[in-house]
Amino acid sequence: MGCGNCKVMPEASKKGCVNVMQSLVAFSKAREGDYNEPKKRLEKQRSLWLSTTVKNCQPPSDSQEQTHSDRQQQDKAAKYKDKFDPRVTARYEIKALIGRGSYSRVVRVEHRATCQPFAIKMMAVEAPEAREVCTSELGVLWRVRHANVIQLIEVFQFPQRVYMVLELATGGELLDRVISKGHFTEQDATQSLQMALAGVGYLHNLGITHRDLKPENLLYYHPGDDSRLLVTDFGLATFGDTGADCSWPLKTTCGTLEYMAPEVLLRRPYSCAVDMWALGVIAYIVLSGSMPFEDDDHTRLYRSIVRRKYSFHGEPWPSVSNLAKDFIQRLLVVDPGTRLTADQAIHHPWLVTMAASCSMRNLHRSISQNLRQRASRSSSRSSRAFGLSQPQRVIQHSLNNPRIIGRPMEKWYQLQL
Repeated sequence: MGCGNCKVMPEASKKGCVNVMQSLVAFSKAREGDYNEPKKRLEKQRSLWLSTTVKNCQPPSDSQEQTHSDRQQQDKAAKYKDKFDPRVTARYEIKALIGRGSYSRVVRVEHRATCQPFAIKMMAVEAPEAREVCTSELGVLWRVRHANVIQLIEVFQFPQRVYMVLELATGGELLDRVISKGHFTEQDATQSLQMALAGVGYLHNLGITHRDLKPENLLYYHPGDDSRLLVTDFGLATFGDTGADCSWPLKTTCGTLEYMAPEVLLRRPYSCAVDMWALGVIAYIVLSGSMPFEDDDHTRLYRSIVRRKYSFHGEPWPSVSNLAKDFIQRLLVVDPGTRLTADQAIHHPWLVTMAASCSMRNLHRSISQNLRQRASRSSSRSSRAFGLSQPQRVIQHSLNNPRIIGRPMEKWYQLQL
C-alpha cells in the first residue's frame, strides 16, 4: 500500500551468518505431530490495498473457472518440479506454486512419508545479491522457534539453489482476514496485534531486527478463527551481538518505504525500534484501511514521515477509541528512545484489556471502503504512469552504488529532508 512500496535491500551482514550457506546442508528441525492443523490451502487473495485494480475478495463461484485455475496451478507446479533437485522431490511431493519473489519461488508441498503439508522456498543463489538475501534469511530462521514466527523445518543446499522447507501458512495475509471476516472491531484488532507483538518481541529479545514488517509479511497459519499469526519474510532481517537490548547500531538503509522509521530515512544509526514504528503503521492500517503516510511524490512522503505528519481524520476514526489512538501515537514517535518497546507495547492498556472498555462498533465497512478507494487510486495512477503502483525493489549495496530493479526512483537518500 502506498506509492510504489519501494523496497530497499541491504548489504549482507558480515557478522555471524556469513558461513550459514556453507554449513547448513540439510539442517533439520522437523517436529512430528506439530502440524496437525487443517491441510487445505486457502487460495491466497491479493490484498485490495496492493492491487492495481479493484478485485472481489470472494472465491470464484463458477466451478469451471475454478477448475481452470486448479489446472493452471498444477501446470505451474509441474514446471517448477523440473527445477527441483531429485533429493528434494524424493522427500516432498510438489503440489502448487503459491508465490514468487525477485530471487525465489514458493511452492506448496507434501511430505511423502507423513503427508504433512509444508512450503518450500526455492532460491536461486548464483547472483551475489540473491546469496546475500538467502544468507541473511537463513542466519535468522535457524535460530528462532516461536509460535508467532514462521518455522524453518530443514534446508537443502546445492551449488545453484537453496531449498528452505517452512511451515505452510494457509490462513492468508493480515488484511485478507480483516476483509473476509465481514465484522471487525477494535477487539479483533487487539488480538492480531498481540500475536504480532509476541513474535516481534521474541525476535528483539534475541537481538534480531526484522526491518520489513508490513501486513503482507504477517500471515495466519490456518483459516480458522483460532489461528495464530506468523511473522514471515526475513530477507532483510539482521541480528547483532548485544542480545536483548537491541542497542547494536544498524546503518544500512533498507525496508519498505511507507513503513520506514524516520531514523532510517535520515540515515542515522538505528536499532530494533524501527520495527515498532512499522507496527504503529500496521495498527493504523488495520483500524482504518488507510495509510498514515502516503503521497505520490517521494520527497513529500519522506518529509511527512520524518515530521510525523498524520491525522485521525475521516472514517472510521471518530468511532475509534482514544486508547487505540494512544497506542498508535506511542509507536509513531520520531525519537526512537521514547518509542514503545515490544514489551511495553504488549502491556499497553488497549491490548491488556483487549479493548473491552472501547466501542464495539463494526469497523469493517469503513475499512473496506478505504481499501477500495486506495485500490481505485492506484489503478488510476498506473494507467497514467507505467509501474507507478507496482511494488519496486531496490537492492542497495552502498549509498554510492545502488542497483535498481523496475521503475527508477529518485535518489531519495541524497535529498535534504
